[in-house]
Amino acid sequence: MQPASQGIAAAPPAAGRPAVCLPQGVALEPLLAELRRLSWGAADILRAYGRGVQPPYGFPLALSVDDGGEGPVSAADLAVNQWLLDGFAAAFPSAAWTLLSEETAKEQIRAGVPLDAEWLWILDPLDGTKDFLQGTGEYAVHLALLQRGEPVLGVVLLPELEELWFGLVGAGAEAPGQAWRENRAGERFAPALSPRRALGELVLVASRNHRDQRLEQLLQALALGDTRAVGSVGGKVATILRGDADLYISLSGKSAPKDWDMAAPEAVLRAAGGAFSHADGRPLSYNDGDVRQAGCLIASHGPSHRLLCEAAAVALATIDPGFVV
Repeated sequence: MQPASQGIAAAPPAAGRPAVCLPQGVALEPLLAELRRLSWGAADILRAYGRGVQPPYGFPLALSVDDGGEGPVSAADLAVNQWLLDGFAAAFPSAAWTLLSEETAKEQIRAGVPLDAEWLWILDPLDGTKDFLQGTGEYAVHLALLQRGEPVLGVVLLPELEELWFGLVGAGAEAPGQAWRENRAGERFAPALSPRRALGELVLVASRNHRDQRLEQLLQALALGDTRAVGSVGGKVATILRGDADLYISLSGKSAPKDWDMAAPEAVLRAAGGAFSHADGRPLSYNDGDVRQAGCLIASHGPSHRLLCEAAAVALATIDPGFVV
């Protein structure tokens, strides 16, 4: 556990819950309560847009799509973004944190310049926008709180499954974290990571919309077991948390996922005892002046993580010798 320093208060843990350092004046339980309210409100907004019915909280009915350079942006993204930003501002008007959203990043970020923020929320109002627009139901909302670039708390909401995942990350490599899933009734369920260990029996969860020949070659070299296709990084990680899958691999360069795709799922997975890193073992880096999460990133249930990373690094050295994992 990191000691509390000036401007930082250690929030008292609930029964069986690890202590978490939060900004001065922010307590853990009120924060979790507000995150629940914001998350289920976001679920109601997204489900309304997805079904073509009047969204709650005064948002407009029309769903418009703008296929820009960063992919489809819909009225649903913008409505949830506004819901989250307004909610944080109203509930924590003096909290010493900065909010960065996918929808506001262009105005907030300059290339190569990290945000000047010890405490930073990274928000993705709608992860898996293509799946949302295609009607697969495999989309998510991501909320992650970072301290000095390190995830402290993560929230992954899966509206169509009525699942709300929380992760409190332990401070330090050996410190335990805690993760759990809630439904709307407030019932809590522990993660159920699978007992599979050998590479040949591991189940991969992959994307429908982001696959290329290099990834297919890597998967062939790893000789894994079964494969499942699921949209949204949050949705993929949730399959690992439930024990339905064991790993997810992101392999990309210039068109890489961004900080808001990875931060919350990483926090929840690590808090549950899983692992998320580059294939060479490097941790993911956030708010470093480049929002892209490029390279070979591997999320797993944990026990086979080192073996997976080593095998992927060896395979990629042959598949694409110049690729930086």
